[in-house]
Formats: sequence, structure tokens, C-alpha cells
Amino acid sequence: MSKLKSYQGLGAVVTGASSGIGRELALRLAARGAEVALVARRKEQLEELVAQITSQGGRAVALPCDVSDRRAVEASASFALERLGKVDLLINNAGYGRHRDFISSDVADMEQMMRTNYLGSLYWAHALLPPMLERGSGWMVFMASVAGRIAPPGDGAYSDTKFATVGLAESLSIEVEDAGVHVLTVCPGTVRTDFFDDEALRAMPAAARRSMVEAGQVADAVLWALGRGKRMITYPRKLSGAYLVKALMPGLFRAGVKRATL
Repeated sequence: MSKLKSYQGLGAVVTGASSGIGRELALRLAARGAEVALVARRKEQLEELVAQITSQGGRAVALPCDVSDRRAVEASASFALERLGKVDLLINNAGYGRHRDFISSDVADMEQMMRTNYLGSLYWAHALLPPMLERGSGWMVFMASVAGRIAPPGDGAYSDTKFATVGLAESLSIEVEDAGVHVLTVCPGTVRTDFFDDEALRAMPAAARRSMVEAGQVADAVLWALGRGKRMITYPRKLSGAYLVKALMPGLFRAGVKRATL
């Protein structure tokens, strides 16, 4: 168990850094002394975030990249290693989703979602893991979702990507922890970000809307978990009780999900 207690002088890569949880994490890491490579497709938003961080005395560099493009990720990872000197922390946060039933979903979009949410994380981890193993230290964070452990109807394609992310992170965690690389899987519930547009909010059950959390709260939970060497967290923590109900009373759980969502 490797506890990350200080970010001073660390090199960090944050994907999906232009908004939401990624942006909040980048701000917090820079404020704690890390030099942060900011990864996203939206160059303008990245440059605005770099300006904000540097105005506050931090260090950051914009790294425009489509994480679904393996060659682009490999090139960006090489640039990050060259610019930062080393990457101690990778936060795989980039992703998107659609709130649509399966039959109404576009197959090409579902394929792209898997490339972005899952393969993007795989590409970055594969590119940055070797120097961590060689050095014998490093941290990787995979931003999954409660939907990566409980599959809600209407979110099948998104849920698929997060189940895959949970599997990758859990396997990798066991594989590399004895070599000094710590892997944390994060499973947030519903987070108030651009992910949920007005249409999605209207379709969301009232209980889910009431339980929404802010992106900054999730970012704080990630740093808390890294500081304590956690391997997996659910935020808010109370949502993890659903996993137990699903395991012990699957029929009751299934009926409850149908009542709440259909």
C-alpha cells in the first residue's frame, strides 16, 4: 500500500482536464506543488486553465490530445515525459456518455465511447507504466463510475466502458503493486458536470438528482484516497451499500432498479 502524502515536485498527467473533475484535480495538484500536464481535446480551455494555474504560482502545460487515438496518446506521453522529466501520477479521467436506451443508440457512437472511456485509459497507462516500473514508484488513478459496478438501464454503452475500466484497473493493481506502482479506482455517483444536460436531468429519477455531488468533492475524495493508499473508493460512500444488496439479494436489487429507473 503506497500512500501519496506530498505532491511537491511531482510530475502529473490529468486527462479530461478541460472541465469537470479533471479540471478540479488539476487545480488541486498544481496548488500542492505538482507540475501538471493537462490533456483534453479542447485546446482553448486547456490554455485558459494553464493561465489560471500559472497566475496562482503553479506549473502546468497544455497537451491537446484525443485519448481515443493511440498514436496521439503515445506521442503526447513522450512529450509529457520529456517536459516533466518524469510522470509520477497519471489520472485517467477523460470520458463521455449518453443517456439513451440501447436500441436508440448509434453503434458508431457507442464504439467511440469505448475508445475514449476505456481504450484511452488503457493507452495512457500502457505508455506511462514502463518508466514507473523501472523507477519502482508511481500512482495511477482510473476514473470509473458506480455505473461500472451497477448497470443502470438507459446507460448500457456508458456502463460497458466503466465495467471494462474497473476490470482493467483491478487487474493492473494486483499486477504492479509489488513493483511499487499503486492503482486507485474511483467510482463516483452522479456528479454535477456537463455530462448531464437538461434533458438528462429531466429524465433522472428525483432521488438521483438529490444525491448529485460537485466535481470538486470528487476531486477531494481522490486526493484523500491517494493519501491513504486506497485501492478503490465509491463517492459518496453510502452508494457502496448497493453493491452488497446486489450481491446478497440480486432479485430484490433488480426489482428496485427497475422501479427507480423505468
